[in-house]
Amino acid sequence: MGLGRTGNGALGVAAMSLRWMALAAVLPLAACSSFSEITGLITGGAAGAATGSPAVGFLVGVAVDAATDAGVTYVTRVWHGAEQDAIARTAADVPEGVEVPWKIAHPLPIGNEHGQLRVVRTIESPLADCKEIAFSVDEGTGEKLKRAWFVTSICKQDKTWKWAAAEPAVERWGYLQ
Repeated sequence: MGLGRTGNGALGVAAMSLRWMALAAVLPLAACSSFSEITGLITGGAAGAATGSPAVGFLVGVAVDAATDAGVTYVTRVWHGAEQDAIARTAADVPEGVEVPWKIAHPLPIGNEHGQLRVVRTIESPLADCKEIAFSVDEGTGEKLKRAWFVTSICKQDKTWKWAAAEPAVERWGYLQ
């Protein structure tokens, strides 16, 4: 084996294998930019190791990445839809020029938002009754309060009010619905 070398000895091979396995596990994670990629990488690696086939590991990793990404996209779309519906419900009975608070409480206590809402103007037409609203999303309290304002439209659909704009603010809602 020699000094500082692993050679082919059983102990040297095991030590080098563990080093390379640790490096191989950490490096790809550093290149991943999303939860779905990390999930796909881990499951693909496990499947490849279990089957001994890199092709199977690659296919499983890609499939898990795609499924996880689709699931996360669906959940965030539903989440944002619930926020939009809460804002529209709050604004439904508010007269023009009046400011009221709004809030959303999700089933999981993550991303529960709140803020202020103002009806800027009412638009009545034979096609639909609509309102232009300005709403804030508040973060923090007291002196650390950060309030970001957004503008959108809501329209009456049958008996309920629904969000009428697809993307009121890309920064806030992402490349939404």
